[in-house]
Amino acid sequence: MAKNMNNLLKQAQQMQQKMATLQKELEAREIETSSGGGMIKIKINGKQEIIDFKINPECVDPEDVDMLEELVKTAVNQAVNESQEMVSNAMSKVTGGINIPGLF
Repeated sequence: MAKNMNNLLKQAQQMQQKMATLQKELEAREIETSSGGGMIKIKINGKQEIIDFKINPECVDPEDVDMLEELVKTAVNQAVNESQEMVSNAMSKVTGGINIPGLF
């Protein structure tokens, strides 16, 4: 019984080390998304931090601020969703598909 418990603890420690390594790797990974046919571009990392943000001057129309706001909102939401999906996929490889709350 003690041997099984030791093996379980070793496996948990190995998973913890893999997760720490993966978290550092994810921080360095970047995804670029866009909206409005490339008029708004956002680069985001695995921590869901926006690293870069570009607005094509052609889509800046003082008469239609609502459209610009919608394009920005769409691009940000898409970037966050793709980043979360990237993190989720990477984490499931480490955890074997088990959802462990609070990891990310």
